Amino acid sequence: MSYLVAVAYPDPQTAQTVLGKLVEMQKEELIKLEDAVVVERRGDGSVKLRQTSSNTAIGATGGALWGGLIGLLFFAPLLGMAVGAAAGAAGGAMTDTGIDDGFMKNLGNELQPGGAALVILVQSATEDKVLDRLGQYGGSIIQTSLDSEAEQHLREAVAARQAEVAQRV
Repeated sequence: MSYLVAVAYPDPQTAQTVLGKLVEMQKEELIKLEDAVVVERRGDGSVKLRQTSSNTAIGATGGALWGGLIGLLFFAPLLGMAVGAAAGAAGGAMTDTGIDDGFMKNLGNELQPGGAALVILVQSATEDKVLDRLGQYGGSIIQTSLDSEAEQHLREAVAARQAEVAQRV
């Protein structure tokens, strides 16, 4: 079962850096993410979501593939690809998977102007290794879907890693 973790950072650059580190760790199979989004609250109070995957692009690619194959049957593969890509893009744009956009916008409204949060949907993780690598970036956990005991354990582990990093500096 997946769980959601939202971590606040003082600026969007730090959140993006942490996201980059998580992507690297995913390649090393230290963590498996279903979805990850950087939520930014701009100086004017507006909220911007930077999502890592695009359902529109995925739908367009799949639609072009299927459209091309069906187009081959009717001797018009290019037309089939174009129609398939358009239909796939439209379907992908209407599909919302992963973390709920409404939740993220509400979360963004709670951030300080100029601040950001990284919201991740985690399938599995090697907690100690992930926390060791991310401890230097700070951040504060603002929301999780973990039970109270697991959330408290995560908060304590994050605080301990941050204290270790602070002592090294």
